[in-house]
Parts: sequence; structure tokens; C-alpha cells
Amino acid sequence: MSMAKPINVLILNQISQNGLKRLPAERYQVGKDVPNPDAIMVRSADMHSMEIPSSVQAIGRAGAGTNNIPVKAMSARGVPVFNAPGANANAVKELVVAGMLLSARNIGGALKFVSALDPRDPDMEKKVEDGKKNFAGFELAGHTLGVIGLGKIGCLVADVAIKLGMNVLGYDPEITVEAAWSLPSQVRKANSVTEVLKNANFISMHVPLVDATRKMINAEMLTHAKHGAVLLNFSREGVVDEAAVIAALDAKKLSAYVCDFPSPHVNNHPGVIALPHLGASTGEAEENCAIMVAEQLRDYMEHGNVQNAVNFPNVAMPRESNFRIAVANSNVPNMLGQISTAMANAGLNIHNMMNKSKGDVAYTLVDVDSAVPGKVVDAIAGIAGVLAVRYLPLES
Repeated sequence: MSMAKPINVLILNQISQNGLKRLPAERYQVGKDVPNPDAIMVRSADMHSMEIPSSVQAIGRAGAGTNNIPVKAMSARGVPVFNAPGANANAVKELVVAGMLLSARNIGGALKFVSALDPRDPDMEKKVEDGKKNFAGFELAGHTLGVIGLGKIGCLVADVAIKLGMNVLGYDPEITVEAAWSLPSQVRKANSVTEVLKNANFISMHVPLVDATRKMINAEMLTHAKHGAVLLNFSREGVVDEAAVIAALDAKKLSAYVCDFPSPHVNNHPGVIALPHLGASTGEAEENCAIMVAEQLRDYMEHGNVQNAVNFPNVAMPRESNFRIAVANSNVPNMLGQISTAMANAGLNIHNMMNKSKGDVAYTLVDVDSAVPGKVVDAIAGIAGVLAVRYLPLES
């Protein structure tokens, strides 16, 4: 099988070569200066101020968050925005463990103390022994970790905490069946964020930043926290109210705030351990994200299948014909009827069809038994509410 026209993929950041290799050179033209791109792959580049060409049919974010992409505008154009949820999960999990250890063992302060010692001082060894009592900490085992958000990362964090001898309390009102299966049986279920705060020595946030989670941890919520608790945020900066966190630190309600998001509000506060966005900064995580999103882009460009698009429903239909049409449309009544009628009027027999919706967008894959004339594609594109139509024949 080969594609008559090469698929142009514009790269906006440095993307792992092992990921780009998933786009075969005989079919894909990939680069940072590709004209008229059919798809874009991006990591951190801000696309909000970018003029995104009308030729673009899909965007792949080699990571989890898509705040740097104008998702709403792409939805209006019928362009799916893919991401790679879970591909960086192990990297984030390990950093959460490091964050707990940094706070429990006062490692930051201890490092500063040692770095200030003069190696030429004959009393250095005595100063070490005298000073170490200021950094006495506690062990993780036996303490309780509260995990808010039980997706891939949250489940991994819960699992490793149990293996470290911790008690784990988990809360997620929208936990998926897949996540529930992977969640260790020892995790106790909490019925609210408040319940987690009341019972946990460590609270780790693993939720996306949406309207419902913005400032989820706020002044009112923090009144329920155990005295001396540690708050860890390797999720998104906006899921906590930073002013409320600083106030809780000053009042000794929280003993530490460990986060991956330096900001003017939290930097240099003695109770804050801020890391420079290290969550997914491992070679393994970057490679996993690139591979995952490249494979999703390829499946969409060649077969119209959608997996892990933040603005489209998951729709994957095995090929049962060489002739396929993919339609993105507004989620309004009678769209399927109009699409089917346009095909029937052209004498096309529908072999298989799948339709799903997500929010304001619906997506349909249709396999037909014979080649689709251009006028049929145009007719479907002309239906009010249709956002994008692609004809995806398999060519030998």
C-alpha cells in the first residue's frame, strides 16, 4: 500500500527521532520548514499567536497538556488535537516520590548547609555533626498519602507509595474502568477532596486544569488539611490557589509545598520546593510521548481513526473496505441522516459506519463498497454543520 500524495508534517519543537521514525519516509515529509502542512507535531511551542495554515488536518502534542494549542479554534475547523496521556507517567511518578523525600528529609536545606561549609575549615567535620540535627526528618513508611486524581499517573503514584510502606487514600469522581483495574486494592477510597485533606500527611494532585479543578485547593479547602501536611503539585499550576498555599505555609498549617511550577508568588518562600517543570523531562518520557502521538497521527491521517484527541471522541473502526470517508461535524440532530442521504443519492452502498460525539463535536467514519466521486465529498462538505470531510482510499 502507498499514498499517492506525501503527507506533510510540520515540526515545531525538537521531537524524539524514535517518534518521528513512526512516520515512514516513503509516505511522510517531516521537518521544521515543511510547506502546506497536513499535520503539526508540537511540544511546548505556543501556537496561540501562530497563524495555523488551512491545510492542517490534525495537531499532535508530544505530551499531556494542550494549553499551548488553540483547541477551541481547531475544533471549529474540524481539526483533532491529539496528546499523549500517560506516556510520561513513570517520569512524573518518580518525581513525586523525590518530592516527598525532599520534604520529609529536609534535603534542600541540608544541601544548602553543606554547600556553605568551607572544605579548608579544620572544624568542618564538627560543624557537620553539630548542624545535622537541624535537618532531622521522618520516614515515608507509615504515613498517609492522599492522591487526588486517579488517572495513569495517580495510579502509579499510589502503587509506589504502597510499596514504600505508606497508607494511600484516593479520590477521583470520574475514575475510568481501566484506571480502576490498575489501582492497587490497598488504596482506600475517599468520597471528597475534603476527606483526603483531613486524613493525609501528603496530598498529591494529579488532575487536569479545567474549570472544575481551577483552584481546587483553596483557602477554604486548606482549613481541612492535617496540621503539618505536605502538598505536592505536579499537575498544573492553576489547580491550587498559590496565595492560599502561602498563607497556609505561613500559618504552619502546611509544612511544605512541593511543585513543578516556579512563580513570583512561591519562589524563595522557605516552605516551597519549586522545580523547573521537570515532570516529563526525561529522555524516556519524551521518547514515549513522541512515539505515542506519532502513531496516533499516522492512524488518523491514513485511516481516520481517532485515539486520545482532547476535542474529538475516540473512534476506531477496522478497515472493511478500500474506500473510507471521515466526517467531523457539529453535534446537532440529523447529521447522520444527511450524510447517509448524500451517499445514497450517489448510489454508494455503506458497508460499515461508526459515529460518536464529544461535547460540541461529532465524528463519523463510513466505509463504502466503491470509489467515492469528488462531487459526493463536496456535497457532504456543503451540509450545514459539517466542519471537515476527508476521503481516505487505500491505494496500491
